[in-house]
Amino acid sequence: MIHDFTYLRPGNVKEALAMLAQHRDGAKIICGGQSLLIIMRQGLVVTEYLVDIKGLDELNCLIYDSRAGLKIGATTTHRTIEKSRLVKEKYPVLVAMEEKLASIQVRNWGTIGGNLAHADAAGDPAPVLIALNATVTIASSAGGRSVPLEEFYPGLFETVLSPDELVTEVLVPPPPAHTATVYQKFNLLESDQGIVAVAVSLSVSDAGICQDARIVLGNAAPIPIRAKNTEKLLIGNKLNEEIFTKAGETAGEEADPVADIHASEDYRRHLIAVLTRRMTKEAWEQACQV
Repeated sequence: MIHDFTYLRPGNVKEALAMLAQHRDGAKIICGGQSLLIIMRQGLVVTEYLVDIKGLDELNCLIYDSRAGLKIGATTTHRTIEKSRLVKEKYPVLVAMEEKLASIQVRNWGTIGGNLAHADAAGDPAPVLIALNATVTIASSAGGRSVPLEEFYPGLFETVLSPDELVTEVLVPPPPAHTATVYQKFNLLESDQGIVAVAVSLSVSDAGICQDARIVLGNAAPIPIRAKNTEKLLIGNKLNEEIFTKAGETAGEEADPVADIHASEDYRRHLIAVLTRRMTKEAWEQACQV
């Protein structure tokens, strides 16, 4: 049962921030609500005010600049990202990720900002965007700040957002030359959340050496995590099957999974090892071709 609340619908971002400042200790942002309303019904979240920013068109955008990269407004829907020719050309992994995210109905209404702010460890966008070295822009009535998405999650279902702040956009930098980013999750149902997921971004030199690596594990810990020991294993080497296998094993050791009704801790580690090996190889092969 959802407890009574006052519904607020601001006309612009400035008005939304003023509402959050006024009701600092008793307001929640809703931007789609497909996750928030569920946990409100479960009694896990109780709020006096619900500030609906879904209709703020100024936060609904996809803009690319060759120097700054891609700006995704917080209220941009998953379906918009999935169907964007611009995104498919510049960041094809984002389209591939969105195609795996829940169902078309969810993607039609759910927003990128709402997904990231919900902070579910099993969410699809965060691992991919962290692998792409994305940052989030945060605003309040007192000003704004940018935070690397990697540092956005202090814990399960937690973010660095203060009660009077909201995410306004996601910034994805242009990928370096000879770089490929791939993503895969393992789930039992096509439209379900992943039991585990792995995003890998690799950069290759002209000499065929791995120059940089970003490996992000999803639902393998309370928050999306970088497999930094695995990354160190790759950087500076010309990769081969032996290294791919070792990378999978190392990532499985770095994971900190929690057992639940879907999978045991050991099974999740096994899946992480398999997916990391596969995704590292796939990213390497793609990076060597671009």
